[in-house]
Amino acid sequence: MKEHIRWGILGTGRIANAFAEGLSVLTDAELKAVGSRNPETAIAFAQKWQIANRHASYESLASDQEIDAVYIATPHTEHASNTVMCIEAGKAVLCEKPMAVNSQQVRRMVDIARTNKTLLMEGMWSRFPPGMAKVRELVANGTLGKLRSLQADFGFKAKNRDPQGRLLNLELAGGSLLDIGIYPISLSSMLFGKPEKIVSTWHKGETGVDEQAAYIFRHAEGALSIMHSSFEAQTSQETVIAGSEAKLKISKQCWRPQELILTRNDESEECFSLPFSGNGFNYEAAAFMELMRNGKWESDVMPLDESISIMETLDEIRDQWGLRYPFE
Repeated sequence: MKEHIRWGILGTGRIANAFAEGLSVLTDAELKAVGSRNPETAIAFAQKWQIANRHASYESLASDQEIDAVYIATPHTEHASNTVMCIEAGKAVLCEKPMAVNSQQVRRMVDIARTNKTLLMEGMWSRFPPGMAKVRELVANGTLGKLRSLQADFGFKAKNRDPQGRLLNLELAGGSLLDIGIYPISLSSMLFGKPEKIVSTWHKGETGVDEQAAYIFRHAEGALSIMHSSFEAQTSQETVIAGSEAKLKISKQCWRPQELILTRNDESEECFSLPFSGNGFNYEAAAFMELMRNGKWESDVMPLDESISIMETLDEIRDQWGLRYPFE
């Protein structure tokens, strides 16, 4: 695989702009194409980011022979079909989280990627900055001792209350669980694996989506994850990982890890200030391109089997609530 990777972005919304900004700081990446169902939107996005190839359909972008990789930035409900289309067109795919809306869809995506021997990765961008690599290092080398608990939250007061908008529309798999609850849940998965038991509760908003929710996971040997997501209030946006020898605080905003505070049982502290260049999406893009160059079909940092496992956990949480999306 050549050193210079040519990207296409499927979609033109907020997350597509964030990824385009992330790519802009990488000298070995070129944003070559954009695809939208609205020709005018594609033109406007292309002009903003100086993109040469502008496609008035997703299918047209998938068949573009001048791109090597596609970033899926469409609504949750379209992730599965868009990803499959791009894989079958021979493109490596980085799919924005959540991978899809249920585990059945994710399993199909993974099966098709593996059958086609094509790189696929869930775009859980919070796993790739240097700060999160440091978290994994401190856990792996035993600095925290035996992990016993995780406390994490992601909440903000949603300004856009449009019932047809992405956050609150049940038809678009809206709600805090898939949109932001997945961040602490993915972190729990990274640290502890799939939970042995799940206890959860939610507040059902007027549109039928979960506007805020709480999740408690029990893991092997009694370790616990206590998590919260909300569109109704600004939460602390911090994380504390507690072990038998020390605790590690990931300061606000914990999904953009830049400062880690290690407190040992003797109350001695050590602070780690980690570099954070760009807007953070550059780290996952750089990791994805490295996988492409090495001929890898999946990531060790965000493995496909773990993406399936996380979605199975989200399915179980929704089952507890009795929440199903209209298209399921």
